[in-house]
This record gives sequence, C-alpha cells and structure tokens, in this order.
Amino acid sequence: MAGWALDVMDVLGAPGAGLLVALENLFPPLPSEIFLPLAGFAAGLGRISLFSAIFFTTLGSVAGALALYWLGAALGRDRLRAIADRVPLLKVSDVDKTEAWFDRHGGKAVFFGRMVPVFRSLISIPAGVHRMPLARFTLLTTLGSLIWNTAFVLAGYLLGQQWHLVEDYAGILEKVVLGAVVLAVAWFVVQRVRGARRDRVSSSGRRDRPRTR
Repeated sequence: MAGWALDVMDVLGAPGAGLLVALENLFPPLPSEIFLPLAGFAAGLGRISLFSAIFFTTLGSVAGALALYWLGAALGRDRLRAIADRVPLLKVSDVDKTEAWFDRHGGKAVFFGRMVPVFRSLISIPAGVHRMPLARFTLLTTLGSLIWNTAFVLAGYLLGQQWHLVEDYAGILEKVVLGAVVLAVAWFVVQRVRGARRDRVSSSGRRDRPRTR
C-alpha cells in the first residue's frame, strides 16, 4: 500500500496525494493514516513541497466529504425514515431524535468528526441528510480536515524514514474508537431486545386479564 501510494505521488505529484485522500473518504478501508504521513515523507524527500502536500490532501478531504454529503442529501429524511421503519430494533422516532440532536450539535459533530477515525467520512452523510447549509458544512469540514491533515503530514515530514510510527499510534486510536462503537451498538441492541420483551409480556398480561362488567 505504501509503495503504491508513493508511486501515485511520484506520477501525479501533490495532487496525487489529494486524490488518495479523496478516495480514502469515499472508501474508509483505505488508510489515511498511511497516505497523510507518506505525503509528509515525500515532502521531506523533496518530491513535493510541504505546503502543497497539506493543501492538496485537505482539498481531497473536502472533495470526498462533499461527495458523501450529496449522497446523504439524495437519501433524504423520508427515505431514511422508511428504512428505519423496516429495520429490526430501529424506530422512526430514532431518526427524529437523531435529527433533533444534529440540529443542536451538527456543527461540532462535523468539525470534530473530521478528526476522529471511522467517523471522519461517515459524518458527512447525516450532514447531507439533514441538509446542513452547504457553505457551513464546507467551512467546518475544511477547518477540521486542515487540522487533522496538517498534524499527520507534519509528523511524516519530521519523522522521515520512521513515518510508519504515525500509522502505529493512529491504529491504536482507531481500535479504541471501533471498540467504543461496538460497545455502544451492543448496549443499544440489548436495551431494544429487553424493551421488546417487556412490551410482549405487558401485552400478554392485558389479553389474559379477566374482563369485569
């Protein structure tokens, strides 16, 4: 992966680094934790400039985020509610609660979400679904991406041949985030299953209760 990414940067220069980051936004399994420090490493070797590495990787982040924003906008609230109504353990009210939360905290979610592994790409979809003003979304995405990308590009630039240390530490952070997500999903499922059982017991009790005149 690292060799291929460097080849892309050798052929396309700094715009190649931006292309890789844009693809990472659209396909999260591609690792920005490799592409960004590698762009800094390439800058340290003189293949591209440090400024262009930061500029084009941030441009790539914004481009990828905008594509996912429009995907969310195309999905829309009505389709999302219809999907939630068909998925076991989900309720339409969950969509309404999420929408209310996003109306209150959407700006912070987009800005800080750009600096959290896994959520870096996904946060753009609910922003599109809830039609956050495009100018605001673009500004917050640019600022969050600029901070994240600059940190990783500079780390690769300063570490040189040891750039892979960035990937190692970022991998730990990603595992922590994924673990938290798994625990949250498990808690949600357990709560919904327990609630469904209570509802069935309550409903059965009402049916079995003798009627009085």
